[in-house]
Amino acid sequence: MNFFTMPHLLVILVVVLLLFGGQRLPELGKGLGSFIKNLKKGMSEQDEIDVTPKKPEAAPDAAKDEKAAK
Repeated sequence: MNFFTMPHLLVILVVVLLLFGGQRLPELGKGLGSFIKNLKKGMSEQDEIDVTPKKPEAAPDAAKDEKAAK
């Protein structure tokens, strides 16, 4: 069952036109286009944040404490 037939789309277009006006429609289209572009870019790029845990390094003070205990 197809919910979005041509008459439905025309009604939606008229409602959007009445709500936002003819002057703001290009701005909304441009904003929506940039949103989709950034979303696709974000989905295809690798994450910049490295969340892998770092290996614990031996503290230099711990080595001195071991020598002093002997």
